[in-house]
Amino acid sequence: MFFTIALPLVRPGIVTATILGFAHTVGEFGVVLMIGGNIPGRTRVVSVQIYDHVEVLEYAQAHWLAGGMVVFSFVILLLLYSSRRSAAVHV
Repeated sequence: MFFTIALPLVRPGIVTATILGFAHTVGEFGVVLMIGGNIPGRTRVVSVQIYDHVEVLEYAQAHWLAGGMVVFSFVILLLLYSSRRSAAVHV
């Protein structure tokens, strides 16, 4: 019953949670900076890179990265909207 009834019904919610969880993790700053997202030469996330550019007054690079994050967030929201719309059509 779980695989034939429950799982197909909750699939849109699982897809939505996965997409939003991924997008939230990409934009996370504090925890990533403290725990491991800032190991020089090994790990780097965009939010920490923006912080580093602003810290050394490289505002142009920070603006480009921030603009890229805005575009990325719109793409994620578009994917989320289209997946929810296609799931609603199939129900």
